[in-house]
Amino acid sequence: MTAKYKVVVAGCGGMANTWVDYAAGREDTEIVGLVDIKKEAALAMAERKSLNCPVFTDVKEAIQATGANLVFDVTIPSSHHGVSATALELGCDVFAEKPLAETMGDCLDIVRRSARTGRTHAVMQNRRYDPRIRAFRKLIAEGTIGRTGFIGADFFIGAHFGGFREAMASPLLLDMAIHTFDQARLITGANPVSVYCHEFNPPGSWYEGNAMAICIFEMSDGTVFNYRGSWCAEGMPTSWEASWRVTGEKGTAVWDGHGELFAEVVAEGDQDGKFIREYTRVPGVLDSMRNTFHHGCLDEMFAALEAGRKPETDCSDNIYSMAMVLAALESAKKGSKVLIREVMEAGPAVQA
Repeated sequence: MTAKYKVVVAGCGGMANTWVDYAAGREDTEIVGLVDIKKEAALAMAERKSLNCPVFTDVKEAIQATGANLVFDVTIPSSHHGVSATALELGCDVFAEKPLAETMGDCLDIVRRSARTGRTHAVMQNRRYDPRIRAFRKLIAEGTIGRTGFIGADFFIGAHFGGFREAMASPLLLDMAIHTFDQARLITGANPVSVYCHEFNPPGSWYEGNAMAICIFEMSDGTVFNYRGSWCAEGMPTSWEASWRVTGEKGTAVWDGHGELFAEVVAEGDQDGKFIREYTRVPGVLDSMRNTFHHGCLDEMFAALEAGRKPETDCSDNIYSMAMVLAALESAKKGSKVLIREVMEAGPAVQA
């Protein structure tokens, strides 16, 4: 049987293993080519995964030689624009690792190319596909705590990576914060309007650049989102999913990123005159998911192609999560509040 999806995998580093393993589990999908600027990396991937397909050092050549109609872009961030633009122009849909691209100009170009060619470009935001964060969103979306006014996320991890992250100018904001920013958009269903960010490197940090940031975002639904994050916080680590608190008209919803998620809402009955009111706990309910995290996101990407709709993490939506990162960096640089629309209009002038 001829596969419906003929996939070229661009980038054969460690992360590509997850994507290749997923494709191998689909009867309608075949990997028809591997691409890496280091041919030996592509050859190693083919051998490791027992793939009988040609290897290339150029994505255009790979697509044209194999007749691929789908590209997995698992290259380094600086290559995302070039790979995606080439694939879209050659008639391929694209599923790509985050970030969408390194600059707002490149991000916007991908969005425009996707719209003009009619091809899908979706971004891997694997932390959306944790059943707990989706249950947290549902708890809030159902109106359990009423209209929201504040959402807070704390992310404190003492991560000793070594290597390039410890030499980056903004390792937390550039490499990790987009996950939490994107989760905040998922939870609220809102887009960012403005941000004030203070970025710094606290005492004891082993990073050369700023490993801590505090951000205050105004969202399109009027909610204020406060992000406090550190990659050099020793002791009492939060979950990698962050620790969340959302306050609304009728109560508060919390999830520590590890265990149970729940809300406390004002109890029914007359409580007039009480200094502190009585509350009722409302537990969150987990939905069953066939796959989670990376595989869950890939499930959604393929389901969207099948249905002829935009995936949840389509580039036209994901660009707002990327704008949160770039606007936070711009705010930290300026020392003042930055409007998201100004960052998106600035295009190539805003560099990551």
